[in-house]
Amino acid sequence: MSLAGGFERITRTALGTYQTAAVRIGVAATWLGFLLREWPNRHELYGPEGPLSSDLAAQYVEDYGSFTVLLWSESAWWFEACYVFAILAAVALLLGWRTRTASVLFMIGVLSVQNRNPLISDGGDNVLHLMAIYLVLTRCGRVFSLDARRARPTRDVTGVLLWSALALSLVTAFAFGVLGGGWLLIFTGLLVVHAVWWAVDRHTGGEPRAVCDMIANLVHNGAVLMIIVQVCVLYATAGWYKVQGTRWLDGTAAYYPLQVADFQPWPALSDAVSAHGLPVLLMTYGTVIVQIAFPFTLFNRRIKNVMLACLITEHLAIAVLLGLPFFSLAMISADLIFLPTSLLRRVRAKFAARPRESPVLESRVPASGAASSDLR
Repeated sequence: MSLAGGFERITRTALGTYQTAAVRIGVAATWLGFLLREWPNRHELYGPEGPLSSDLAAQYVEDYGSFTVLLWSESAWWFEACYVFAILAAVALLLGWRTRTASVLFMIGVLSVQNRNPLISDGGDNVLHLMAIYLVLTRCGRVFSLDARRARPTRDVTGVLLWSALALSLVTAFAFGVLGGGWLLIFTGLLVVHAVWWAVDRHTGGEPRAVCDMIANLVHNGAVLMIIVQVCVLYATAGWYKVQGTRWLDGTAAYYPLQVADFQPWPALSDAVSAHGLPVLLMTYGTVIVQIAFPFTLFNRRIKNVMLACLITEHLAIAVLLGLPFFSLAMISADLIFLPTSLLRRVRAKFAARPRESPVLESRVPASGAASSDLR
């Protein structure tokens, strides 16, 4: 493919729409499950009376340039409202309702809760953190969403009211001095971009709409590439760091976590696995081999699919043996970017009552271009 042909493809088609939709569903479901699980403990973990005081949290946010709305007020009602808001945003993104808007609200919910108490975060939280940001830049509502099932409205009153409320919230936050700097520019930019997109989509057509579609496809494809690179770097660095450890080299590293009481949801199962050397050896070496080799298998579709199945199996084993379900689900959700399109199409054909692309979000490209726009 020539350089001009490649540029035309990434601007005229959104690549990996099935995969980004799968990532969207996985990430939203994982975060929703986490919020619901921690509902009884939400005050102790993230509330104003939690172990990390508001002053210390504010210092962290200032030092690292982070974002959280939970520090805008120390009142209990504000915390409850923000926590419920994070749950509702996760539900909206999971269902694919107003996906562009929901992805921004979901990112706000994830960043706000996690940055209120970063000391209790783990690797899975970091993955959710990154995926929440990347999803804002993708067209992840093209399939497996309510947006893809609803007819194009002649008058989008709900969208106008929703974005008007968000614009008013942004102005209010700025007026009260709780939002400024880079984050103010980011949210203002998102608001302006969506306003321009809505205006072009509703009131103009032809070349302006085509240009907006090209820009949206280019941003989407760049975000897909970032997700792929992020996951590959994560596994490659994890694998290469492991081979520098003595326990990973001698094949016993998987034994020791199974002996920690805090990571024994099923003590009898942990003891049964760790009592035999062969399973421990296979888990230890298998983990290292799969993590190091996976980025290189992307050049061969069949081998990549086998390694992807191994990675998912590894995370399921971690969830069961070590009692880390949300870490495992977060990693599996990110891994879904590598699922074969043929599998996702079969899933869609089986469960979708009216399998069709969203008329609201569909790029206006020839059918031949759309058919070749997915990752293999």
